[in-house]
Amino acid sequence: MNQPAPRNPAPDLAQHTPMMQQYLRIKGEHPDVLLFYRMGDFYELFYTDAQRAAELLNITLTTRGQSAGAPIPMAGVPFHAVENYLAKLVKLGESVAICEQIGDPATSKGPMERRVMRIVTPGTLTDEALLDERRDNLVMALHQVKNTYGLAYLDLSGGRFTITQLPGEAALLSELERLKPAELLIGEDVTLPDPWRQHPGLRRQAPWHFDRDSAARMLCAQFGVRNLDGFGGADQPVAIAAAGCLLQYVKDTQRGALPHLTGLRVERHEDSVILDAASRRNLELEHSLSGQHELTLLGVLDHCVTPMGARLLRRWMHRPLRDRAMLNQRLTSLRQLLDNGGYEYLRSLLRGVGDVERILARVALKSARPRDLTSLADALGRLPALQPFLRTLDAVLLQDLAHRAGTHPELCDLLTRAIIANPPQILRDGGVIAPGYDAELDELRNLNERGDQYLVELEARERQRTGIAHLKVGFNRVHGYYIEVTRSQAQAVPPDYHRRQTLKGAERYIIPELQEFETKVLHALERALAREKALYDALLDQLIAQLPPLQASAAALAELDVLSNLAERAAALDWHSPKLVDQPGIAIVAGRHPVVEQVLEEPFVPNDLQLEPEQRRMLIITGPNLGGKSTFMRQTALIVLLAHLGSFVPAERAVIGPIDRIFTRI
Repeated sequence: MNQPAPRNPAPDLAQHTPMMQQYLRIKGEHPDVLLFYRMGDFYELFYTDAQRAAELLNITLTTRGQSAGAPIPMAGVPFHAVENYLAKLVKLGESVAICEQIGDPATSKGPMERRVMRIVTPGTLTDEALLDERRDNLVMALHQVKNTYGLAYLDLSGGRFTITQLPGEAALLSELERLKPAELLIGEDVTLPDPWRQHPGLRRQAPWHFDRDSAARMLCAQFGVRNLDGFGGADQPVAIAAAGCLLQYVKDTQRGALPHLTGLRVERHEDSVILDAASRRNLELEHSLSGQHELTLLGVLDHCVTPMGARLLRRWMHRPLRDRAMLNQRLTSLRQLLDNGGYEYLRSLLRGVGDVERILARVALKSARPRDLTSLADALGRLPALQPFLRTLDAVLLQDLAHRAGTHPELCDLLTRAIIANPPQILRDGGVIAPGYDAELDELRNLNERGDQYLVELEARERQRTGIAHLKVGFNRVHGYYIEVTRSQAQAVPPDYHRRQTLKGAERYIIPELQEFETKVLHALERALAREKALYDALLDQLIAQLPPLQASAAALAELDVLSNLAERAAALDWHSPKLVDQPGIAIVAGRHPVVEQVLEEPFVPNDLQLEPEQRRMLIITGPNLGGKSTFMRQTALIVLLAHLGSFVPAERAVIGPIDRIFTRI
């Protein structure tokens, strides 16, 4: 029978080998997460971490020698495939501390120096391979004071930091259902309602993490402001406390600056059409009861051509607005995009644009890869073509989006000059910075790539200069580079020849030019890689300095994608613009269910609806089973919801008065 792996040993480190002492010290700083400890080409796990990882990842559990007189349980994953294993772990709600080798093996005495460089948690992912590109990945903090709940949630990969306060448990459940955070931070004394008590990303925090005054100071320092009033959060003290806890948690996991977090957004419950958790499920907004995505409202709506547009559309759908002015601006924009077919050109221009929003987050965290920067350059290169098209339209929202998108010609030129057209995936092995961008790097590369040619040319020059016909330039590992002449010709060498080695029939010399070349070429590759990394880091710094306008461009592109997508859906599905009025009531002519009509083989039979406060405030619908009662009720709710996205609706005519809530219990 297999014996269980030993637990992490007690901290009597003197009994352990030096390497295990180092491991145990680092593990002691991160007791609640799995520690990936870099050893050469593998990340290793030991003791209980190894046992747990072997179970979760289905990898081999083995042992490595002994420490403190006992075998060391061990499991490992290759560093080049680590993202695949991290993806599995975070989906299971696990967090992982990534411990890298940072010391120089040539100078290290004892174990090489190592340090935890980041902690990967389900809610703080930024790596492209670990994220669903069409869905936000949120980490949330929740604070409770009596019957008031303060929420702060962050999309670290997009840079959106939002707070809200909620009056009671029903509102809390609705928000949790809407946002579905991957990770949830709560106080040790908070009791969550079902089913969130068993959430795999639940993290209990000590009460002092939610201190309001400390939170305000930390947030002001992050955003570079004296107080938070400018963000509209003065009346949200419970949410501010949650935001402080959240910011500290993210700083602890990322181990670096967060320059893309530049402010707070305040969401107020009364600004949106409220849908409780049950209504969201019953309307099948993004999850159908059958499990088929195409049978959801999002499955019908989302034909966005960029990932960031798809995420924005999802946010719009889950938080329909009550702001009539903004909704009418969206509807006016759709009408203009439909009038001249402009939505088709806009979609063709945006198709293939990379995920600029998430690329900029990785730039801010200095984890952007070379291909991120070429994708960013490609997106910026499309902006100039966008401006003349948008100038032909006079919709206020489209003009505002054109202004926010900008053009950024200097940054586009910088990236195009700096990065080769098709760079390797990672910077580690070099070959990323384009030739001609940096003279020093070009020289170092030339030393590596053209060293042989240089030696041939030097040999020819020296033969001509000295008149020694049989002069040779060579290299050996002991003495390095040399110029060799026969002993009979030794008296003809110039004064700048300094003897390096005497052989039986020849003398070997070094000259200042060759000595300088030797110094350069022997370290050229190492120096080229170091220079390339320095140039790449400097490039990231230049982008970080321009993050706010770049983030504004990304947001504008996402919104243009959503608007052109809604225009395309209206044209393809024969939807019409709703009319939003101030008088209470709902009047729908020839309304259709937006999802059901897509799956029927025969034409959908449209329905009218008239509700008004003086004559008809309620309808009682009767009929046989499967007669369409539920479909009629759902289609009414979905038409109203679509109108409050600013979308056209599946009806010949829809006049909709003020709406503050949508209830369904079907």
